Amino acid sequence: MVRRIDVTGAGGVRLAAWEFGDPPKTDPARSAEPVRTVPAQGGPGQLAEERAEHGPGVLLLHGLMGRASHWASTARWLSERYRAVALDQRGHGQSDKPPEGCYTREAYVEDAEAALEQLGLAPAVVIGHAMGALTAWQLAARRPDLVCGLIICDMRASALGAASQREWEDWFKAWPVPFATLADVRKWFGEDDPWVERPNPARGEFYAEVMSESADGWRPVFEPEQMLTSRETWVYDAHWEELAQVQCPALVVRGLDGELGRAESQEMVRVLPRGQYAEVADAGHLVHYDQPEAWRTAIEPFMEGVLTP
Repeated sequence: MVRRIDVTGAGGVRLAAWEFGDPPKTDPARSAEPVRTVPAQGGPGQLAEERAEHGPGVLLLHGLMGRASHWASTARWLSERYRAVALDQRGHGQSDKPPEGCYTREAYVEDAEAALEQLGLAPAVVIGHAMGALTAWQLAARRPDLVCGLIICDMRASALGAASQREWEDWFKAWPVPFATLADVRKWFGEDDPWVERPNPARGEFYAEVMSESADGWRPVFEPEQMLTSRETWVYDAHWEELAQVQCPALVVRGLDGELGRAESQEMVRVLPRGQYAEVADAGHLVHYDQPEAWRTAIEPFMEGVLTP
């Protein structure tokens, strides 16, 4: 069962949160069908009751261009023991897509903070991929009362620089949108994209999930310009200082073929006051999507250590 819960983020932006309940007998690893929509509301008594019924809270934050459904496989097994909620962040999925000026680091962090508070998840383990991981550790540094554990998946703490931003601008321009079919989406992102070194069907599926059908074909559910605006708020700066302020247990996970190198990931573990390290073989940047079973093996012991009384 999956239900959508509306959350009010920074500046009144409406955010779609997806709560995963009892897993089905057959687990569709990369799909999530909502069954109902409810507002996030209720007093402390109701929130405590939900926590007691569903277990400790887990908030999952996708990366740039992602959406909550990318966490479906992870959230389903987490929901067997915990209350697992994945958030469509502003500009993504079914959440509001406000004007460009609203995509600051502060806004993303405040959105995650609002989700934890309004959903009654805190203190929670926050799991983030890429941009979502940066949001997660910035939140943990800012609000240690809300975060009892942190999982950072394939996100660098170092500055990426202007050249990286220009590469992304050129990459978006190269997309052959609109795509005629979803099969074309899968083929281009899984095989034909110049950024693909070897065929990667999982990558094609990942991008197929962020497309919607329009009158002239398939287009992304997000605005590329807003994605670039979001990205430029972090690529020019390093984020080591905030990493060092995270007081809760933290696990840094990298795919061996991902964007986070071993040396930097191990330095991140050293900087984190309570850092741990894990890596997933045969995985690229989309670690949890490339290798869902190996990803589970990498993070499950950490989850148990943090959330088991």
